[in-house]
Amino acid sequence: MKRLVWSVSCAMVLGVLVTGCGGGTPPAQEAAVPAAAPAAPAADGSTVRGDLIKDWERQKETLTAIADAMPEDKFGYKSTPAQRTYGEQIMHIATANVDILKFVGGQVSAPTFTADSAKTKADILKALAESYDYGIALLNEQTDASLVETVDASFLGPSTRARIFWVLSAHSMDIYGQMAVYLRLNGIVPPASRSGI
Repeated sequence: MKRLVWSVSCAMVLGVLVTGCGGGTPPAQEAAVPAAAPAAPAADGSTVRGDLIKDWERQKETLTAIADAMPEDKFGYKSTPAQRTYGEQIMHIATANVDILKFVGGQVSAPTFTADSAKTKADILKALAESYDYGIALLNEQTDASLVETVDASFLGPSTRARIFWVLSAHSMDIYGQMAVYLRLNGIVPPASRSGI
């Protein structure tokens, strides 16, 4: 778990560094700034795109494991009446991923599930996987240069494509924390705590 938190924290710091805290060059100065050359891979061969793909795949594994840890008969469990059910928490991640990733743009088609279309544990796990696969497919269409291009990301405002992925990663880990509590309230140790990640 500490390693996962550390990875997400590093990704968020990198996001701030790469995106310039969400700012950008003021429009009047844009013409004076020469076009940047594509970033060379770091000495270890990593790139922004490569790191995002690794983090996105890792998060898919982590969220799939915690989603699968709850027995199907407990997918309707919620800790208080005001909360989402366990299944709704998972679908919230899946639908947020798809809805917000659409702002990245790309050739790949978005999954067509809805929050209401997934009824069983299998349906919900499939939707979660499809949402992460969609993100991976979009990342595979990108370059380091295109990931730092600014797009209109609705409520996020002008954002780099990379920032969209980092925001979604942080959002998913927020929901992950709630899911871990749901598991523990049902006497289940979250998978990441079992394996010592």
